[in-house]
Amino acid sequence: MTENLAWTPAEIDIAVPNVARVYDFLLGGAHNFESDRTLADKIEQSMPGVRDVVRLNRSFLRRAVLFMVESGIRQFLDIGSGIPTVGNVHEVAQQADPECRVVYVDKEPVAVRHSGALLAGNDRAMAVEADVCSPGEVLGDPAVLSMLDFDQPVGLLNLLLWHFIPDEADPPGLLAGYRNALAPGSYLAITHTTYDSEPDELRGAVDEVRRRSKQQAFPRTYDEITALFDGYELVEPGVVGCAAWRPGGPGDFSEHPSSNARLYAGVGRKPQP
Repeated sequence: MTENLAWTPAEIDIAVPNVARVYDFLLGGAHNFESDRTLADKIEQSMPGVRDVVRLNRSFLRRAVLFMVESGIRQFLDIGSGIPTVGNVHEVAQQADPECRVVYVDKEPVAVRHSGALLAGNDRAMAVEADVCSPGEVLGDPAVLSMLDFDQPVGLLNLLLWHFIPDEADPPGLLAGYRNALAPGSYLAITHTTYDSEPDELRGAVDEVRRRSKQQAFPRTYDEITALFDGYELVEPGVVGCAAWRPGGPGDFSEHPSSNARLYAGVGRKPQP
């Protein structure tokens, strides 16, 4: 198969799989390479149903964004956004209200470059290259500040992000840095893999990711994931299996019960001081 490199920055080694491109492939996207597809196949062998898991994550994104819009949020910061696919934040939010503003942040040049191409002509959405582990860099980026007003509530989206950040980096501390910069009434949405469901299958998938790519993965328990919402008031039903967070219909579930619980999901609201 001949690879299309037109959208790929020259510095990217396409022989090394990348989790953003693997996710794109599992969602049926076209921005991936043979190395990514090979890793995706290996992950599927270790964890059957992984395609359902990424689909359920995308379905949760839609429900969470719509909930935030209905709650009055009109600006969104999506960190760890990956490569754009159908049903991204700006599509969901701006369909609900064209005035919504969206900033995508990712540290992967491929993701940022393609996001920029997709968003060309949309003056209420942009992509920025920055690292979630540097809250000051993200929040102080001139492009971010030109789009978002942090004196007003923001919807902060961290989907399938924190399980790539080790405990040594202090995810709760990093999240506190973001929380402290957000106005009261802001929301935080998180999805996160867990060993609480089918741990042996997930460990096999994590081992494949570690072995074949440069990316580490750190699934966490219910209590550890719930702790990431420190300082927020959890929105009902709290932290639950991804499919169980305010489902809108049968399409928000998998017919494979284990797939419904491989991710925890939740939304929290920053209260008034």
